[in-house]
Amino acid sequence: MLLGRSRLSRETTAASRAAYGAGVIAADVRAFVRANLPPPPARVLEVGAGEGDLAEALRIAGYDVVAIDPEPRGDGVRAVALHELDEPAGSFDAAVAVVSLHHVEPLEASCARLAELVRPGATLLVDELDVGMYDERAAAWWLQQRGALGAGPDHTPETMVADVRRHLHPLQRIAEALARGFEAGPPLRGPYLYRWYLNESLRPAEEDLIARGALPAVGARVVARRR
Repeated sequence: MLLGRSRLSRETTAASRAAYGAGVIAADVRAFVRANLPPPPARVLEVGAGEGDLAEALRIAGYDVVAIDPEPRGDGVRAVALHELDEPAGSFDAAVAVVSLHHVEPLEASCARLAELVRPGATLLVDELDVGMYDERAAAWWLQQRGALGAGPDHTPETMVADVRRHLHPLQRIAEALARGFEAGPPLRGPYLYRWYLNESLRPAEEDLIARGALPAVGARVVARRR
């Protein structure tokens, strides 16, 4: 569940994972997923599972989980892209995509395949970075927190914003790609930066800055239903 497959992400990945606990799913992410999934033993597809930590937590809770990622970084995750997943149509009761759809390629074909894989009425949970809301204020705050953790400032706020917007799909395009197969309400916006190779302890600080209008709410969550 990296921010993206961009050059920026690759450069920060190895050192960050070793030093700052990458692979630990934030408590509010786990709560969001569990609160909105059908009860176990529902069959769940996780898209962009990365290290596989969320999938493993769901398996322990009794779910039947198929976790996929074209570049898996942990056990229990299949090395396959969403649009190439060979599973029966309508065979999943729910799907989860945590910070993954923004770099899925090809986006439209992948979202169409996702709609085929889940049964009618199935739940889709999306947790995303809203690229359109990510600005130099957000990048500067993140860089400041990274510096406090001992990471060197390899980028400026301007280059970070440009890199993210160049490499990642905007939330609006993701929503449009999903709309053909899913019905969804407006996104619930909130913090995200604290869990991008930082620390959960920074969530209150990020929320306070959002509340005061000093930071944009770059996180977005959507609960959708298969049409």
